[in-house]
Amino acid sequence: MEELETSGVYILWEHVPQGYLPRVYIGESDSLKTRLNHHHNNKDFWTHCVVFFSKDKFLDKANIRYLEARLVELAEDAKRCELAGVAVPKVPTLDLADRADAESYLRDMLLCLPVIGIQFFEKSGKPGKITNILHLSGKGVEARGFEGSSGFTVLAGSQAVKETVPTMPGHLLEIRRDLQKKGVLEEAGAIFEFGQDYPFGSPSAAAGVILGRSAGPKEWKKKRPR
Repeated sequence: MEELETSGVYILWEHVPQGYLPRVYIGESDSLKTRLNHHHNNKDFWTHCVVFFSKDKFLDKANIRYLEARLVELAEDAKRCELAGVAVPKVPTLDLADRADAESYLRDMLLCLPVIGIQFFEKSGKPGKITNILHLSGKGVEARGFEGSSGFTVLAGSQAVKETVPTMPGHLLEIRRDLQKKGVLEEAGAIFEFGQDYPFGSPSAAAGVILGRSAGPKEWKKKRPR
């Protein structure tokens, strides 16, 4: 594509089974084609790529670096992926008008990305009034969650066990490790506690991570009125 000869921002990511955290690389370049060819030869984890550029040269170097840094910032805050790369770019200082333009472009990007399945820049969307709260309890912990557009969301303050059974599936162990590393699962004495609302691919995956064992969707129940 001729457009790839220009400057822009790009995102590389890997396809992973539902529930896993994908590895993601966010970058910018004066020549998207040159940089992507370099990554093709030197970064073997990625299977998908999306690029953003401007035909009217709106995206100068400062704007591109701003967008790259803001995407990294959003991904770190959402904690729904594993960022590849070492250096975390600092958000550059722009004047008020340029910053407003860059943020407007970023909003457009964030509208486009979910259409192609990218949700690792978004925190879980919580409805204004949740009427379908489900509850889980067992092994000394309690949790609350609900079904929504982002999957099954476990609410902040929910608890999870620290000990896992030897037969716990490997993919659930990996999810737990990722959530501990990212600070979603926080130490709270003899248990873990969710420090933020967090979406899972399914109620079964959420229950398994919480209970430290294989679990099904029936672990989640509506609370009976007293």
